[in-house]
Amino acid sequence: MGDNMKKESKASRYIIPAAIFACGVTFVIIGIADKEVLTVLRKAAAICMECIGLG
Repeated sequence: MGDNMKKESKASRYIIPAAIFACGVTFVIIGIADKEVLTVLRKAAAICMECIGLG
């Protein structure tokens, strides 16, 4: 019974992070497909300019 528990935890050790990674990649692809890259870069630049006092 102890060996079965080790196999399950080892499998979930790799499956859960792989699933989270796949979700992240999926959302990045969706964002690129919706042409949100420029929007994100504009917002990042605005925040950066505010941080250094130019905005």
